Amino acid sequence: MAKKNWRKALVPALCAAMLAGLAGTATAAPTTDRLPVELSLPRPTGLYPVGTTDLHLVDHDRTDPWASPPGRPRELMISLWYPAWPAPHRPTRHLTPGTAAYYDQTSGSVGLNPGVADFAGTRTHARPSAIALPGERPVVLYSPGGGQSRSFGTTLVEDLASRGFVVVTVDATFAGPVEFPDRMELPASGVDMVQMMRERARDTSFVLDQLRVIAAGGNPDAAHRPLPAGIAAALDLSRIGMFGHSMGGFTTAETMVTDDRIDAGANLDGSMDPRYGQASTRGVDRPFLLMGGGVSGDDDHPHNHRHAPDWALFWDNSTGWKRDVYLPTAEHMSFSDAQVILPRIDRKEPLPAEKLAGAIGTVDPRRSLAAQRDYLAAFFGLHLRGRQTTLFDGDSPAHPDVRLVP
Repeated sequence: MAKKNWRKALVPALCAAMLAGLAGTATAAPTTDRLPVELSLPRPTGLYPVGTTDLHLVDHDRTDPWASPPGRPRELMISLWYPAWPAPHRPTRHLTPGTAAYYDQTSGSVGLNPGVADFAGTRTHARPSAIALPGERPVVLYSPGGGQSRSFGTTLVEDLASRGFVVVTVDATFAGPVEFPDRMELPASGVDMVQMMRERARDTSFVLDQLRVIAAGGNPDAAHRPLPAGIAAALDLSRIGMFGHSMGGFTTAETMVTDDRIDAGANLDGSMDPRYGQASTRGVDRPFLLMGGGVSGDDDHPHNHRHAPDWALFWDNSTGWKRDVYLPTAEHMSFSDAQVILPRIDRKEPLPAEKLAGAIGTVDPRRSLAAQRDYLAAFFGLHLRGRQTTLFDGDSPAHPDVRLVP
């Protein structure tokens, strides 16, 4: 799939294609006689071990516009990632079984056949329900792209947690694959994208409400599964950031327009088309980081605020601290776990070069990931912790693939 189709915030056609590809084929046999390619994620770079836990949340004050049967309350799955004491447990899986099957069956856009990669066997570096380290920590939310799982930003999420943040990943039900304790929900087709963006912003505000419940000693999990020891005391809800990839970056900006609890936000290569939301026409008055790669739009212009009309509008209307970090040789899926997963697959089972470059560009994957990790940590460190940095003063020799766009 051409990159500009990935980039479009609003990817109902993509979601529909994925849904059609998955239907009835979640247990399809591998298309090769070889063993599936084993996958792994790069280690986080921070000082702290990482713990994680999942929560099932139900918003009884809101019905889900896409649920079947109609009238069901809006339900979400989230994960908390946090600095933790070392634990003997095996690290948690990168993807739940249903989500792994989804990616196995819907990766044909990059030339990957079902069964070639072991999506179900990949593990993170986080220990399930490990005891949280003492101390209050800034909270950062993560929102995934359209058609994507909250787990597909783990390489960035784990790194922030290892550097001392509590990171909360939020699935957008019916915008991407979501595995609940009792069922799997797939992306809905034919959704109204204005409504989708509105509901995603409401999801985020609801999650912030539930984090307050946790900080006060409550447990909002639908089944009241035990929370990790010490997690309530770790949440400093006076310092909140948010970032997201693609539609999740758009969600970040949209939520900041309507919810002033978010102190700083970042959009990783996501459109902010004014037809589907208000962020670009209203802008934000708090710190915001744009991070884009490669080209976008029908005329293949560089995806930064100098060339992308929606980003230019947002930039002009935003009055807070702002920076535009541009990776010219990256592409849209470079800002997700695809940046590290696809090259690992390609080394064992070569993928079509054009499709691979269309997804993650030609940037060196290790340098791209290192840059994203460092710029995000510096951004949230500056605006949530007051830690000064020179990284945004100009192009950095440490990250030769990055350009700061004035």
